[in-house]
Amino acid sequence: MARKSKSKLSELYLEENKDQIYENALAEIQSFELPLGTTLRSVYDDQPNAHQRFMEKLDACIRNHDREIEKMCNFHHQGFVDAITELLKVRADAEKLKVQVTDTNRRLQDAGKEVIAQTEEIIRCRVQQRNITTVVEKLQLCLPVLEMYSKLKEQMNVKRYYSALKTMEQLENQYLPRVSQYRFCQIMIENLPKLREEIKEISMSDLKDFLESIRKHSDRIGETAMKQAQQQKTFGTALQKQNNVNYGRNMHLSRNRILESKNEITLKRTFEEDDEHEEEVLTAQDLVDFSPVYRCLHIYSVLGDGEIFENYYRKQRRKQARLVLQPQSSMHETVEGYRRYFSQIVGFFVVEDHILHVTQGLVTRTYTDELWNMALSKIIAVLRTHSSYCSDPDLVLELKNLIVVFADTLQGYGFPVNRLFDLLFEIRDQYNETLLKKWSGLFRDIFEADNYSPIPVANEEEYKIVISKFPFQDPELDKQSFPKKLPMSQSVPQIYIQVKEFIYASLKFSESLHRSSTEIDDMLRKSTNLLLTRTLSSCLQNLIKKPHIGLTELVQIIINTTHLEQACKYLEDFISNITNISQVTVHTARLYGLSTFKDARHAAEGEIYTKLNQKIDEFIQIADYDWTMSESDGRASGYLMDLINFLRSTFQVFTHLPNNNNDHAAMSGKVAQTACMSACQHLSMSLMQMLLDSELRQISMGAIQQFNLDVIQCELFASSEPVPGFQGDTLQLAFIDLRQLLDLFMVWDWSTYLADYGQATSKYLRVNPSTALTLLEKMKDSSKKNNIFAQFRKNDRDKQKLIETVVKQLRSLVNGMSQHT
Repeated sequence: MARKSKSKLSELYLEENKDQIYENALAEIQSFELPLGTTLRSVYDDQPNAHQRFMEKLDACIRNHDREIEKMCNFHHQGFVDAITELLKVRADAEKLKVQVTDTNRRLQDAGKEVIAQTEEIIRCRVQQRNITTVVEKLQLCLPVLEMYSKLKEQMNVKRYYSALKTMEQLENQYLPRVSQYRFCQIMIENLPKLREEIKEISMSDLKDFLESIRKHSDRIGETAMKQAQQQKTFGTALQKQNNVNYGRNMHLSRNRILESKNEITLKRTFEEDDEHEEEVLTAQDLVDFSPVYRCLHIYSVLGDGEIFENYYRKQRRKQARLVLQPQSSMHETVEGYRRYFSQIVGFFVVEDHILHVTQGLVTRTYTDELWNMALSKIIAVLRTHSSYCSDPDLVLELKNLIVVFADTLQGYGFPVNRLFDLLFEIRDQYNETLLKKWSGLFRDIFEADNYSPIPVANEEEYKIVISKFPFQDPELDKQSFPKKLPMSQSVPQIYIQVKEFIYASLKFSESLHRSSTEIDDMLRKSTNLLLTRTLSSCLQNLIKKPHIGLTELVQIIINTTHLEQACKYLEDFISNITNISQVTVHTARLYGLSTFKDARHAAEGEIYTKLNQKIDEFIQIADYDWTMSESDGRASGYLMDLINFLRSTFQVFTHLPNNNNDHAAMSGKVAQTACMSACQHLSMSLMQMLLDSELRQISMGAIQQFNLDVIQCELFASSEPVPGFQGDTLQLAFIDLRQLLDLFMVWDWSTYLADYGQATSKYLRVNPSTALTLLEKMKDSSKKNNIFAQFRKNDRDKQKLIETVVKQLRSLVNGMSQHT
């Protein structure tokens, strides 16, 4: 029972909760404030029959509201009826009032028409007055703007662009903001950037014209600047010479002054303009109008694009610099090509220097230095290349003068030029090379034209002419009467003069290099040493080796080189006088002419020995011995007598060698003795080779006897003292090998030879066993062939056996020597 009662209570409690939920849902629906979706979802999501029960609750609620509405209408119905009754009573009065109001309004309108018309007229006048006042005020604001814009247009028309930019700036900052609301002002504002761009384009066009103008006038600007620099240098040089009291006292210094004057005249002619009488000195500003670059710089600065302008200007100038630095391919052919090249470069940097000093920031010293360093490297490379093509020393000298003026000009504008002067030292070496080539041709021509005979002088005048050209001194020759002959040939004074001319030519290049006299002296001596040791030495060596130069000419060459060697000290004095540097200075270089001429003499002497030997070989080649003759002719061979006569006449030539002092006498005697000894030794060797010739198979005793007669003539020639100075039988020793060999075979003293062989006191000490064996075998073969019946004669058989015995012994000696070796 208790459980049943509890379940019933629970059901009642649930029913009451559901009723409360439905009432809450209806209250929410009636409030029209909360959303209905949530409320309805809570109803439908409940129990399965909740929807039906909710609808029942809803219908009950509706019925309650209908009852309340009906109660309210019944309560207010009588009041509504009373109000309608009163309203119907008022309608008649309202119609009357409406008629009266309409009539009153009509009469009022008729009365106010005139007032309205006058009022409207007054209003219109006041509006016009206000508009006029406003217009005047606005015009007062607009007129300055229009005046400034008109001024701007006028400035643009007359190309006053910098002023126009200033006017634009005033318009934008002061005038246009006051009237910015007007349409014409907006048009102006839109036009101002276009005008600025137009000004920039016009100014840039002017700048391009300016750049083109300076490109065309660079050579003229540079030529004018170089001319001014040369005039200043010439004027300074003249003042320095005027202040130098001792200048010109020395004869050679006078010559130096003449050379400097010639050099200055050459430079003046190089830069001479068409109008020689032009007194006004033009500057870069006179030749080129720089106003476009100033104007363009100011315009871009005002526009705030100064950096853009600077970059553009520098870029264009760098391009022009590269064009200016690019030389013509044929520049090295004429000095005009070099001059135009230098003038363009100078003109370029003169313009840059002018821009540097008259503007602020467009170009800087750093920029110009960087540009100059780039240009200097290119210039040096171009000059180094093109100068190497120059083979004319005069053109190289003119190039040097141009480089000096070029360097001095740019140095005056503050550009460093030390590398250019360093380049000049390289070009100086090349100049010396071209001089050496030129003087090599001069020396060859002099040697070709020389007759290689002493210089004849008929009288005192001719003698003085030769002495004026060449420093010759010979007290013994001075005592002789005219006519007489000087020992050297005509080429000696000519060579001496040409060496001095070479020194003058070398000196020309050394001038204006900003070097001290000591350095110039050193350069002159070094170049002169090259001339002597290389060029002149080579020419002498080639001359000595020429086939047409005979022994007489070689003897004269030895004489000539001796006198040229003596003249070297005068050349050193000559250089010292030119440079005004004493020879006792520690750093003064010496001339190497002594060794040059000594080497030439030695070569000539060697050539004498060679030609003598060649002549001996020619005589030997015509020898015609009958090696199988039974008896000799009883006299020497004809070819040998001709050879001895030739040698006698040849050695007489050596009496012409210089012997004006003891040293020269000793030297000449030594040359003659050496030549004679060499000839005798070569003759002896040739005769020995003739006997031992492998093609010669047989030699008879008669041929040996005939050969002995020829050797006797050679010994007689040696003993006749063809050249004085030999002691005892020194010259005869040249034939000692032949003499001992022939004596051995003539006497047939083999027992003595074999017994004394190897002893210092041997009678046949100079006879080599192999030589004796070779000759003996040839005689053995000859005996066999000529004496067919020798085996039937006892004496011949004994001699044949003796020969065979000696041959065996000689072979044993030869074998012993080979084993010992």
